[in-house]
Amino acid sequence: MQIGSVTFEQPPVMLAPLEDITDLPFRLICRAYGADMAFTEFIASEGLIRNAQKSTLKMDLHNDDRPIGIQIFGHDCESMKQAALMAEAAKPDLIDINFGCPVKKVVNKGAGAGMLRDIPKMIAITKTIVQAVSLPVTVKTRLGWDEQSKSIVTVAEQLQDAGIQAITIHARTRSQMYRGEADWSWIGKVKNNPRMHIPVIGNGDITSGPIAKNMLLTYGVDGIMVGRAAIGYPWIFAEIKHYLHSGTELPPPNLAERVAVCRKHIMHEIQRKGERLAIIEMRKTYSHYFKGKPHFKPFRIRLVEADTAQTLYALLDEIAALPDPEFN
Repeated sequence: MQIGSVTFEQPPVMLAPLEDITDLPFRLICRAYGADMAFTEFIASEGLIRNAQKSTLKMDLHNDDRPIGIQIFGHDCESMKQAALMAEAAKPDLIDINFGCPVKKVVNKGAGAGMLRDIPKMIAITKTIVQAVSLPVTVKTRLGWDEQSKSIVTVAEQLQDAGIQAITIHARTRSQMYRGEADWSWIGKVKNNPRMHIPVIGNGDITSGPIAKNMLLTYGVDGIMVGRAAIGYPWIFAEIKHYLHSGTELPPPNLAERVAVCRKHIMHEIQRKGERLAIIEMRKTYSHYFKGKPHFKPFRIRLVEADTAQTLYALLDEIAALPDPEFN
């Protein structure tokens, strides 16, 4: 599979862009466990062209975090063009356009998955960006707005004709949000469309190696993208790739491994954002790092209430000292 100058010898396992999750520290952790490609958190075009600090910080790239795509979203053609040019100046490997975010505050502005209600504008924005930048342009979107408007087969053709070099499809409609089962049959329809010649990447409900392999074999996609299953669980990439190569499953990380990676994540966030902001933002990840541990709740409450790095590290030491069988 190839996107521009980026070549993947095997179907890549990618980290999806997730707001307030896939920042640089977490992306680097996922890289260490085998993520073949990653994307920034999605960046609002309006914030970027106004040089909003939160938006520009998201474009801070690292040589160990390649290949990398900068993902932008917005509803105005000129703003999206200017944002794409600013993103290109940060020297990513590609520019990705978000036409899939289902969050209400994004959709109500006509951006993200809101574009699925205005396909002509979606295509116009895509053409404008493709013509404005020299980097490869890709798109991430959904099956359609709702059950009655699953237009992804024709929309994918139109986006390809507009000049994109790959498309990632989340196998749900906007109306579904993240509910219900992802319907990969529609991704298969796009991939098997004889008019399509760009890579098609599948996203939605990839939570294990066996599921990833089944999706690759059943629908023939060129790559897969992991989103929510990676939150607080970067081991998912190693597990998927091991299964794809060997047909066997890796054992899950033990308690010591979970604690060590969680600690590393906290440290990197503090180095990047400062202690106070990092502590606040990390609070949503603790339950994911220790998901499925029936005796974790009291520790999660204490971790969330901790207001200093010293307190957090002491709590992690306390968790690490527990007998793993007991904690399980």
